[in-house]
Amino acid sequence: MGRLLKLVLFLAVVGFLGLVAYAYLGDMRPTQSEVTRPVSLNVD
Repeated sequence: MGRLLKLVLFLAVVGFLGLVAYAYLGDMRPTQSEVTRPVSLNVD
C-alpha cells in the first residue's frame, strides 16, 4: 500500500511540474489579425 501511495504522489508531482513547464514554455500566444469594418453612426 505504501508503494502505491508513493507512486500516486510521484505521478502527481511530475504531472504538476509538467503543467508548470508547459505554461511557461508552451507557445500560447493568440493569433492576431487586423479587422476593419465600416461603422454607420445614426446621429440626428
